[in-house]
Amino acid sequence: MSASKHRTFQVSGVVQGVFYRQSTYTEACRLGLTGYVRNNKDGTVTIEAEGPAAALDALEVWCRQGPPAARVEQVVVSTGSVQGYKEFAIQRG
Repeated sequence: MSASKHRTFQVSGVVQGVFYRQSTYTEACRLGLTGYVRNNKDGTVTIEAEGPAAALDALEVWCRQGPPAARVEQVVVSTGSVQGYKEFAIQRG
């Protein structure tokens, strides 16, 4: 198995109320990633994901488009220490 990497994606634009979290959950699970997605009070969405670099790259490409109703303006990506998440979850604010 590939070594896990950790990335945080900060997504801005029209990304709340358009099924962004649910769609991210579906895509992350399809890619075999762990971590979470949550809405933020400032209208952005934060995604923390862990898994192989290729799967994280694929999630980043997906995040820049999002679900059909989303209008993504920016995705800021940062790396961090692996947290060892066991599953991918939708966090409620």
